[in-house]
Formats: sequence, structure tokens, C-alpha cells
Amino acid sequence: MSSSVDLGQKDQLHPQQDRDRNTLNRLLREEATDLNLAELARLRIRYTGFPGSRDIQKDLEKLLERWQLTEEQLFAKTREIHASQRIYTVRTNKKEDWT
Repeated sequence: MSSSVDLGQKDQLHPQQDRDRNTLNRLLREEATDLNLAELARLRIRYTGFPGSRDIQKDLEKLLERWQLTEEQLFAKTREIHASQRIYTVRTNKKEDWT
């Protein structure tokens, strides 16, 4: 039996999918600013290997192509951004968004 055989498992919906879709729609309309690059990297990490949310994964790929970046280049740029400035501010009374 090959590993690519479908064992009847259905694609899952990520618990943050609705919120992430809104962020991704914004990114698709905007340019590759420091914040937008950080957001793309964050979403890329979240959805890499996730068994579902294929529309989001497809749009993340589309953004990498549009901004002419490989995943490796994106992560290198965002490491530089995070090392030189504070992209995200602390939100009080909010749930962490890293899940």
C-alpha cells in the first residue's frame, strides 16, 4: 500500500481559518511591506503541513510568486525584520494567535 492512498481522511478546517482568510485577502490586495511579509511568513508557518485549508495554502503560494520570493527568501527577510524592529505590538486581553 502506498503512502499516497486516501484512507478516507477529509481535509480539516484550521481553527483560525476565518481570521486568517481576512488577513490573507488583505495581503492579496497590498504590497510586500515589512508587516505584510511578517504576516505571510506567520501564515506560511501555520499552514505548512496542515491537512486542509487548501484555498489558504494556494493563496499563500500565490503571494510568494507575486512578491517574487521563495519560502527561504521570505523567512530570511522576516528574520532580518524581526531582528531590527518590533513588527507586532502586544495586544492586551487578547488570546495568543500562534496556534
